[in-house]
Amino acid sequence: MEADNLQKIRSVADYQFGRGVGAKLFPDTVRIVYSKNTGKIRHIHLEEEMLATLQPTTGLFVLTITGAKRMVREVNPLMGWVRIQDDVESFILKGRSVFAKHVSEVDEEIRPNEEVIVVNSNNEVLAVGRALLSGTEMKAFRRGIAVRVRRGVTEKS
Repeated sequence: MEADNLQKIRSVADYQFGRGVGAKLFPDTVRIVYSKNTGKIRHIHLEEEMLATLQPTTGLFVLTITGAKRMVREVNPLMGWVRIQDDVESFILKGRSVFAKHVSEVDEEIRPNEEVIVVNSNNEVLAVGRALLSGTEMKAFRRGIAVRVRRGVTEKS
């Protein structure tokens, strides 16, 4: 049963983040935590760190900072990334939203409502969140929120 669930979470990750990402993000040593109420998959841990939560409403993953860092380190080419200007890095680290005018580069394949990783010019993870605009809109627009940040690296838990 556990092997089936490992394959399931890898398949979801491949669908959501690109082919081959599941095996890199979730090695054989991950621990799957199940919901006490429904018995469905809830959280994926690697050692003591949580990598992701499987949202019951969408069936897709919500990444933690640890999961995002693992993806940046392990996955090439990385999908779903937004690079911001260095002068706003301190705000994003604290969990503030990313405005379109601060986006320097972006994965143009991003679609609204997708899970994204916000990085700086050195490809260091600053935050994780949800895209409000498409990748091409993030580059073209000079106004509005591009990414609703869920968690910044320095944000208090």
